[in-house]
Amino acid sequence: MPVIWLNTSTYPFLLTGFPGLEKSHHLISLPLLMAYIFILLGNGTLLFLIKDDHNLHEPMYYFLGMLAATDLGVTLTTMPTVLGVLWLNHREIGHGACFSQAYFIHSFSIVESGVLLAMAYDRFIAIRNPLRYTTILTDIKVIKIGIGVVMRAGLSIMPIIIRLHWFPYCRSHVLSHAFCLHQDVIKLACADITFNRLYPIVVVFCMGLLDFLIICFSYILILKTVMGIASTDERAKALNTCVSHICCILVFYVTVVGLTFIHRFGKNIPHIVHITMSYICFLFPPFMNPVIFSIKTKQIQSGLLRLFSLPYSRIRL
Repeated sequence: MPVIWLNTSTYPFLLTGFPGLEKSHHLISLPLLMAYIFILLGNGTLLFLIKDDHNLHEPMYYFLGMLAATDLGVTLTTMPTVLGVLWLNHREIGHGACFSQAYFIHSFSIVESGVLLAMAYDRFIAIRNPLRYTTILTDIKVIKIGIGVVMRAGLSIMPIIIRLHWFPYCRSHVLSHAFCLHQDVIKLACADITFNRLYPIVVVFCMGLLDFLIICFSYILILKTVMGIASTDERAKALNTCVSHICCILVFYVTVVGLTFIHRFGKNIPHIVHITMSYICFLFPPFMNPVIFSIKTKQIQSGLLRLFSLPYSRIRL
């Protein structure tokens, strides 16, 4: 006898916090709230510095501003529903709001990968062609790269998100996280989801993996160029300009690969580990990027000192 599913397409989805730890949701929300506040302050400060400090009006810092804006986007997209679930136990989310959230979450992830690739291109030009750096990476070129990165992400994610509106949802409407992800939603659909299963794999391969391989290749060329520099000091100075970017690459791709491996091969791992790793994947890179650049980039350090010493200087005057 065929199984008949009750059509629940008109019902809202239900978000999930930390199953089994509902009584501790308020306590769990405290470190998450602190992380969100730090991400907002850290990346917001970077954006303000890059806009306000004329010493930072260079392609390298424009790309850093794009990275900070992307990190803010991810944070502002996930924060309302996460805190709503943990603080207020507000689990219901309408289909349109859920699909929109999934669209922005996945788009920002691809944007971040694209920005890291653009930053690798920036370092490649700065080290391989230092005398032509400003003529190659003009403001117009940087704007075009930024628009291209955003359009690539937005257009590549759109097909699978649009299809979510067409599917009937007649299975359980409980999602696995406190935010909407495409891979969670399609599990609830009673339709042929072959396209929605295969297309993301193609996107990840053609963008995420390809971006990473191009970044690695660019650094091979950078390293080859640096090794050809006669002066040890100049060699160290050239490599030092890449340290911050390399750290951000490792933070982003290690967390993404870790989450992917847990989802693919961690069927016997407790579900709480899957959920925790998802939060780490979305919070750790935005949390660490401002820290990395503040520690490793002297121009950012100088800008921060000027920013926070300005009120004190006015008081003294």
